[in-house]
Amino acid sequence: MTLKNNQVAAVAVIGAGPAGLMAAEVLSAAGVQVDVYDAMPSVGRKFLLAGIGGLNLTHAEPYETFVTRYSQQNYLEPMLAQFPPLKLREWARELGIETFVGSSQRVFPVEMKAAPLLRAWLKRLRAAGVVFHPRHRWNGWNNAQALCFSTPEGEKIIQADATILALGGGSWAKLGSDGAWLPLLAKHGIEIAPLQPANCGFEVAWSDYFRHRFAAQPLKSVQLSFTDAHGKFYQQRGEFMLTATGVEGSLIYAFSAPLRDRVNAQGSVTIYLDLTPDKDLTRVTQELAKPRGSKSMANHLRSRLGIDGAKAALLREFLSAQDFSDLSKLAAAIKNLPITLTATRPIDEAISTAGGVCFASLDAQLMLTAIPGVFCAGEMLDWEAPTGGYLLTGAFASGRVAGLGALNWLQNLIRD
Repeated sequence: MTLKNNQVAAVAVIGAGPAGLMAAEVLSAAGVQVDVYDAMPSVGRKFLLAGIGGLNLTHAEPYETFVTRYSQQNYLEPMLAQFPPLKLREWARELGIETFVGSSQRVFPVEMKAAPLLRAWLKRLRAAGVVFHPRHRWNGWNNAQALCFSTPEGEKIIQADATILALGGGSWAKLGSDGAWLPLLAKHGIEIAPLQPANCGFEVAWSDYFRHRFAAQPLKSVQLSFTDAHGKFYQQRGEFMLTATGVEGSLIYAFSAPLRDRVNAQGSVTIYLDLTPDKDLTRVTQELAKPRGSKSMANHLRSRLGIDGAKAALLREFLSAQDFSDLSKLAAAIKNLPITLTATRPIDEAISTAGGVCFASLDAQLMLTAIPGVFCAGEMLDWEAPTGGYLLTGAFASGRVAGLGALNWLQNLIRD
């Protein structure tokens, strides 16, 4: 794309995660010169980390349900409509990456890894003329509104016809998402919601014995329920992990937003665990009442109800010896064991963050209304979603919208 001065339009993309790379792809395909800057020594570090256990690209549930998983749905839905899960899978196929739908409806590459997809993507971007600049930390703008970077060779000043900011949130700072951009935008009057941990663990005041004996133990086949700060009741089956400091894992992450919000509002939140979700209270009471002869209560719980290990330890942790010996109280606890979560774990441990640039500061094409020609995308925007492919799909979709927005901005420059 050539501007009125006969120069090729140049866009700076700051941040080499999925959102930034998707914006770069949109722009380079239109003939724009794209330079991607990133503070880290290599690109896509958090993306690669996400793929260590199997890259969950997106989710195959019905689209009408899919879009409800996002906060700020009224802002996210138009972006997702342009790049829904099926289109994302087609995009991956064009890169030579076939995908499949797992039993949980999560979508993975056949190879399960992030690296092959990233290699193919970067190869295509470089072939389109995209230039990558690692070890370039963005420090904001100078008085002439040029971009300022710290590099191993010293400060660099870059002029661009448009800028895409895709700097991530505030989790996993060692991979580049450190939230250092917040004051750089705040000084320009950009409205920013405070960053908070999302898809995060929570703290529980375990006893020393429990903490040392049962940390890193999985808790499988349980049902979790709680009431949020607005009185809404939640209930879901699944599994999670006991840690030295509390709890984390898929079932906890699924509710991390309302759990976090209640902790923020009231200082703590109590969750209730059903340790035998396939047996009702009557059945549990009957099984406990059966003669156990010379068996210990631990063996009785294991043989009659399949409760042992971490589940049995949780009962011992929260019941007094007297209540543990009272079969009616023990049965009630098995079906509805209260555990109080006292705080979220630190933001840098979270899988993702909530908060960021408020949509009120952006137009429909994700351009900052206070800084024309500057667009924002990805996790630095004020939205959140659970794990399960939703986060990556949102990042891809918002990066695409920002790229198209910058392209439209450049076309308007030509017309003007």
